[in-house]
Amino acid sequence: MARLFHHHHARHRHPVHHRMGSRGQPEESRAAILQAAAHEFAEYGISGARIDAIAREARVNKALLYYYFQDKETLYSTVLEEAFAGLKTTVFQALDSDLRPREKIMAYVGAYFDFIASNQTYPRIMQREMMRARDGQPQPLDKMIKNYIRPIFVRVSELMQTGIADGEFRPVNPAHFVPSMVAMIVFYFSNAPMTQKIAGFNPLTPERIAERRAAILDFISAALFVPKGFVPKNSAPKRKATEGARS
Repeated sequence: MARLFHHHHARHRHPVHHRMGSRGQPEESRAAILQAAAHEFAEYGISGARIDAIAREARVNKALLYYYFQDKETLYSTVLEEAFAGLKTTVFQALDSDLRPREKIMAYVGAYFDFIASNQTYPRIMQREMMRARDGQPQPLDKMIKNYIRPIFVRVSELMQTGIADGEFRPVNPAHFVPSMVAMIVFYFSNAPMTQKIAGFNPLTPERIAERRAAILDFISAALFVPKGFVPKNSAPKRKATEGARS
């Protein structure tokens, strides 16, 4: 009964006004299947997800679902691919800009946050996949790391090194700071049910999400940015020595 209620509720939240059961609407049908699959995988993981439930929520028949995706593992891999490919495209728009390091890192964080806020099933899917992955066994996550996660990490790390060299950022270690930024974003959404019980409010209302976005940007800027006009202590003796040589 719980699963029946879940899928009835899911259809109510994401209504589809026309049954997409033919191959005459390939893009719409495929998108509906992926959206339904993301909800199912986020709720039950790949082992607990049911193709029948996905087809029912997407309002397609199983034959059409298998026409696009040959099995559940293929569908799951495609959901992961869509998630990480979309994230990479989104954040690289900020990372490829001509902004200065301070503005660019804020644009990156904002773009990352907005993407996750608009795709709130993704953090739960990623969390489940991290727990499912085993060393030494090929997993969809291995491909995601190679094609999407690592390229983003490398680019953000390079940006941070540039900001450090320019004196705009504190000399932090990107290997620690970059995952910390991501964790601040993703954990808020994956932990929303617990937050609601602890804090006593719904953290996923538009107002609370906007508050969280501003709080993250404020926190990262405070932790990373060198205050303008600040002179590091280790630079003072060198400056005095130079002045003494000139006098």
